[in-house]
Amino acid sequence: MIFENCTLVTVDPDRRIITDGALAVDGGIIRAVGKRLEIRRQVPEEREFTDLRGGLVIPGLINTHVHLAQALLRGCADDLSLVDWLTQRVWVLQGNFDEEDGRLSAELAILEMLKSGTTAFVESMIAGRYGFDGIAEVVERSGIRAALSKIVMDLPSYATAAGSMYPGMIENPEASFDEALAMHARWDGAAGGRIGVWFGPRPPGGTTSDLYRRMMKAAREKGMRVTIHLAEVKADVEHTRREFGLRPIEYARSVEMLGPEVLLVHVVWAEPDEIGMLAETGTHVTHNPLSNSKLASGIAPIPEMLQAGVNVGLGTDGGPSSNDYDMVRAMRWASYIHKARLLDPTITPSETAFEMATIHGARAMGWEDRIGSLEVGKRADFAVLNLNQPHLVPSPNPVSTVVCAATGKDVETVVIDGRVVVRDGVALTMDEERILAEARERAARLYQRAGIEIKPRWPVL
Repeated sequence: MIFENCTLVTVDPDRRIITDGALAVDGGIIRAVGKRLEIRRQVPEEREFTDLRGGLVIPGLINTHVHLAQALLRGCADDLSLVDWLTQRVWVLQGNFDEEDGRLSAELAILEMLKSGTTAFVESMIAGRYGFDGIAEVVERSGIRAALSKIVMDLPSYATAAGSMYPGMIENPEASFDEALAMHARWDGAAGGRIGVWFGPRPPGGTTSDLYRRMMKAAREKGMRVTIHLAEVKADVEHTRREFGLRPIEYARSVEMLGPEVLLVHVVWAEPDEIGMLAETGTHVTHNPLSNSKLASGIAPIPEMLQAGVNVGLGTDGGPSSNDYDMVRAMRWASYIHKARLLDPTITPSETAFEMATIHGARAMGWEDRIGSLEVGKRADFAVLNLNQPHLVPSPNPVSTVVCAATGKDVETVVIDGRVVVRDGVALTMDEERILAEARERAARLYQRAGIEIKPRWPVL
């Protein structure tokens, strides 16, 4: 199949942008990238063509921090600090989930991600009660690519809020660890290699040092990766200083939880010497600017990390924290917020945000040899945006157009492994009408079970 009549933002080593371009795809792999006539000459035997109607083709977006279970909680916890957000709303609701809620919330999140151009993501923390198998089956059917991380924990707390965890969210330490290993054995490499299984330990306060060390030993023996929330809020720094006499990244190093197999989430409160530790160890970071802003967690020192050589991906977080899973919107926030913090308009240009959402995200997942750019030999994962719209015309720099003007709703077509999963804005692998109807019904029942009622602040007539 040749996809043609498009502009290609390749994110290849030369960062080429190809006008009047084309992609040749065979067996789910990109076989050729270049000018349309050149590609036709390279594969003269090809008889299948898809006209992309002048669209902009970008590598599939990679969301390096997602909570699938929180799609069903969208809008449940506005204007709360992180600790209150967790203890008063999010944990209470998630602690009343059953496996059908877990499956449906995963469907809702993945449907949104696919339709807005995301082709791969890292799910950070799957609790046992959400039903890991059901979630993995949703990933398999949908066609998306995912790293699914199983919660590991042995303490019922969060940072400075001792004993604060909702009972329904507490897991048996041995069971949580053993299930992570069992799910890795069952699902890692499944769906034609589209699914990976990681450890997703709770942050300090929810996991002991001994369990972190045990987990890291198992991860390195089995080739598993790890993602963990770290230094998200000042309370995290206060906790590790009080308990261990160390800042969060120093503490992570002390339990052997830094390295190229580790993806740290947020890392808002990091000192220069800690950033140096991340760079030296090859530890990855996922930046979540929308979530950090909404929860008033702070602004992560991302320009400083990039300058030091830290690989930084980009995430949306969850339904109650940034309220959507739109990576195009996240790119804009990632580009703009640091300009304001540092009073420097040259900081984090559009191209940097775009790299975080593509090739840097692929590197954070350990899949940079498969995805993250449009290059020969990589999997054919890409999204096509319709630029022929008032808010996207003119477009002298397509990368700027995507980051500074577009939204996920401008995505028309999405291809994963060479298979079209979204065409003309319609998801082909998921039943959108059923998912939306069921989400409304299940969310209402969940709120009732949890004893939580959310009302608008303004009168509803």
